[in-house]
Amino acid sequence: MPRNMLTIANRIINQLIRDRRTIGLLVFVPLVIASLVGVSIPDKALLDYIAPAILATLILFFGFLLTGISFLRERSQGTLERLLAAPVSRLDIVGGYLFGFLLFALLQTMIIFFYMVYLLEVSFRGELWQILVFQVLIGIGAVCLGTFFSVFARNEFQMMQFIPLIIVPQIFLCGLLWPVSQMPDYLQWIAKFLPLTYGVDGIRTLMLQGQNLLDIGREVIILAAYAVGLLILAALTLRRGTSA
Repeated sequence: MPRNMLTIANRIINQLIRDRRTIGLLVFVPLVIASLVGVSIPDKALLDYIAPAILATLILFFGFLLTGISFLRERSQGTLERLLAAPVSRLDIVGGYLFGFLLFALLQTMIIFFYMVYLLEVSFRGELWQILVFQVLIGIGAVCLGTFFSVFARNEFQMMQFIPLIIVPQIFLCGLLWPVSQMPDYLQWIAKFLPLTYGVDGIRTLMLQGQNLLDIGREVIILAAYAVGLLILAALTLRRGTSA
């Protein structure tokens, strides 16, 4: 990792660690949501089937929300403007924020997964490390997605409006509530362009069918391409302040 990028990431990590209330919410909120999932789905077989899709959805949602709001706060406080005036590239700035926020997004990911597996007793057949690696990939995509769309928001309220615009449609079309193959043709076509569709397909294949990362190579490549593309777009569209 370049030195400038590492310095920015380290500042973000230290800043969030000092905010005890934020850390508490990062840990507490995923546990509450996961508990509601376990209580509301008493049928064990149904829970085992739905849990992987819910896991991918929560990773995307929390990663997007954490990154988007935090990145926007950096702009509103003038921190980002000072970085843009410093001798660092825009890619260094976006990459530094990515790695800084990613640590906490992954923390939430691990909390949700292990809580579901060991306390809600969700069954899985794949190798644990491969499931975790794929979850990390979904988390990276979520952080990149939040970083990119935060560029277009001027305040927290506008950032929150991206949730029903960007996240909610993916929840309905990713196969969480209904198989994509049974949706109308035009919705299946839209679903092909949504990253959560590939996140749900991949993690279900790993957890329910016991296959490995090579078997879901298409999903891995598409999610990685989404992350890289969004990271580059975020760097290209990065602007100063919140009024630009």
